[in-house]
Amino acid sequence: MPKLRVHNFTLSLDGYGAGPDQGVDEPLGVRGRELHEWAFATRHFREMMGMDGGDEGVDNRFAAAGDEGIGATVMGRNMFGPVRGEWPDESWRGWWGDDPPYHHDVFVLTHHAREPVEMEGGTTFYFVTDGIHAALDRAFDAAGGRDVRLGGGVATIRQYLQERLIDELHLAIRPVLMGSGEPLWQGIDLHALGYECAKSVAGERATHVFLRKRA
Repeated sequence: MPKLRVHNFTLSLDGYGAGPDQGVDEPLGVRGRELHEWAFATRHFREMMGMDGGDEGVDNRFAAAGDEGIGATVMGRNMFGPVRGEWPDESWRGWWGDDPPYHHDVFVLTHHAREPVEMEGGTTFYFVTDGIHAALDRAFDAAGGRDVRLGGGVATIRQYLQERLIDELHLAIRPVLMGSGEPLWQGIDLHALGYECAKSVAGERATHVFLRKRA
């Protein structure tokens, strides 16, 4: 059966998945870049961004695995961009330029309707206003038997976790303390929800922890 997977989601040691005050100038929040330095150093990420070089070790292997077998993506509106409330116009088309790194259909959760945005390279953004279950159903249909990736951000992953909809969750734990920002685990009892730790692997700049639903 196709799965809903989270990959390469970075957390600080104190459980924050993004820094505070996210916006156009700070898309990852204040100090958020510190969380993602492990990914920025990998060959996979650098190739995705059109750059040369990069490390090819453990971190790179897990970064690349996040794209394997994926046929569609679901993400929250905050991951798509900094615009809040009603869409003022159609000008915002994501953080990733004309050719986003998805190359498949992406379903963006929002309370405000918008026409689909077709990009270069096979990516089309669809804006879903009728909730997380509807977005996931549409994503599985679009994936054609492959898995669906849940891209984030923090609030979106929390919603899907609380409904026990995530099958596998890969966390990259960075040895930094944020102190504030977007907490992932606040009020969530993973054990009661039926999750377990499947494995943990030390990488060059992050520790990779894999959670899954218990059988």
